[in-house]
Amino acid sequence: MLGFLFGFNARIGRLHYFLSLIGIGAVMGVLVYAAAGIALRSADGVTQLLALSKGWAAIILGVVFLYVSFTLQSMRFRDMGWDPVCVIPGWIALLIVDRLIATKLPAFSLGPESNQTIVGTLVHFGLVLALLFWPSAKDAADFDEPPRRIDAPPRRGAVSVASQRMARISGGR
Repeated sequence: MLGFLFGFNARIGRLHYFLSLIGIGAVMGVLVYAAAGIALRSADGVTQLLALSKGWAAIILGVVFLYVSFTLQSMRFRDMGWDPVCVIPGWIALLIVDRLIATKLPAFSLGPESNQTIVGTLVHFGLVLALLFWPSAKDAADFDEPPRRIDAPPRRGAVSVASQRMARISGGR
């Protein structure tokens, strides 16, 4: 179910991921700019803007942005050959634990006003860099078969992945 919901089974390359991030950022910027512009046009603009930022529209916009972000990250992790079902919850857990350590033990935080530690910041920065620059896996779907030359003829008796799956489901060989 999660494979279909968050795109855990899909793949997206580095360039497409980067361009998608730029596109999503532009769309979110336009939506926030439009909402702020509409709120500030009225006579009590600041009050309207504060009410808008605490309302359902901001919550729905944030949830949609998180959904799209997690989907893009899942697709990129899958393309890198990593399992997004393990990486993304681990990343979120690390950020939560990092914030807890920084708030409960302020000596470990980055500064008096910060709620992050240097370890959490470096891991987060490293994962963001990995999403942007890590090369794609050669072929994440066929780890079982040994690599073969492109000019080599197809193997006899080679069965497609779809045929193998259908055989397993139907109980046949």
